[in-house]
Amino acid sequence: MKNEIEKVLAMVQEGQVDAEKGAELIQVLKEKEQSASVEPSDTSQKTAGFMDKTLKIRVISTENDNVNVNLPIKLVKVVLSAGHNIASKIPQSEQYVKDIDIDLILEAIENELDGQIVDVKSANGDTVSVVIE
Repeated sequence: MKNEIEKVLAMVQEGQVDAEKGAELIQVLKEKEQSASVEPSDTSQKTAGFMDKTLKIRVISTENDNVNVNLPIKLVKVVLSAGHNIASKIPQSEQYVKDIDIDLILEAIENELDGQIVDVKSANGDTVSVVIE
């Protein structure tokens, strides 16, 4: 930033811009530097906050075969890759995982997808809900 300020001062000295415009440019440069130094910590705090969230899977069956699963997002990222890789090599499960785009799911996690992801209600009254909170 020091170089940019020196360039602005040189432009003022050479008469390319007036002192008022030079002062505005220097102010913009200072604000840009301050926002750049603040953004990384804000981003890392946001990402850290997201990685502390939980993936919640709820299955409510009309026959009371209910399922409640809570998984930390950190664990989900690791297990998704490994589990998909393993399942795709087992003949009995290959048919179930071959069409799952694991990269798309991981990308959604990386982009901090939040809130309700899946909401399914079957004809017989069963419900499935997947939420990141």
